[in-house]
Amino acid sequence: MPQGRPVSVPDDGLTTRQRRNRPLLIVHTGPGKGKSTAAFGMALRAWNQGWPVGVFQFVKSAKWRIGEERALRVLGESGEGGPVAWHKMGEGWSWIQRPGSEEDHAADAREGWAQIKRDLAAETYRFYVLDEFTYPLKWGWLDLDDVVETLAARPGTQHVVVTGRDAPGRLVEAADLVTEMGKVRHPMDAGQKGQRGIEW
Repeated sequence: MPQGRPVSVPDDGLTTRQRRNRPLLIVHTGPGKGKSTAAFGMALRAWNQGWPVGVFQFVKSAKWRIGEERALRVLGESGEGGPVAWHKMGEGWSWIQRPGSEEDHAADAREGWAQIKRDLAAETYRFYVLDEFTYPLKWGWLDLDDVVETLAARPGTQHVVVTGRDAPGRLVEAADLVTEMGKVRHPMDAGQKGQRGIEW
């Protein structure tokens, strides 16, 4: 396996091992496809390490059955790696307009964030996927200062990956690892809808 070489070594008093094992705040953002997919790939690695994994989805409906959910649930129950918990907030895609739906989505997002805060304080999981979490931040449903401060001050060795377009600048600045997915071409540009096995 190739050995990564740091560009610089900070004068922070940490040993190489301590620095290597510190928990990361990760953001996958940008207009391209693959933000959640990459996060779930990392969750597979966490599962393989035996770490408890918590997935929190903020836009998809509880009725949707996505492939990553099924795979990670089966793996979590296999007894081979770490346990996996999967939480969905909301009743469906945020742009489906129903009477009172925005208020319902905002309340669900606040409830989901409150649960994440409790889990972070209790160190319930070692690896968190906050899937499409940038949207409730963008729409003002959650307090950005509270989110950034809570994630930055989380105890223990909890890794957190946040996905979604338009990640707020303060979240990006607080993160240790940020990847922006760029779009070159997508079938939807040519009028093709999401496809089984590709989008879900």
